[in-house]
Amino acid sequence: MKTYKITAFKPNGEKLLDESFQASNDDEAKLLGKKILEEKGLIEKTHRCTSPTGKLLLFHP
Repeated sequence: MKTYKITAFKPNGEKLLDESFQASNDDEAKLLGKKILEEKGLIEKTHRCTSPTGKLLLFHP
């Protein structure tokens, strides 16, 4: 399992969410990242999900 990072922001840059989670690969991490954002009502906020190597998996401006 690898550790991925999901972050969501307000328009002023303040963090609304900054969490790490485990996934076995990038595809699973995308699905889990979307699920986390949906559950917390942040899917429409600016967000990003990054891999352990810094690869950008999800991004919404």
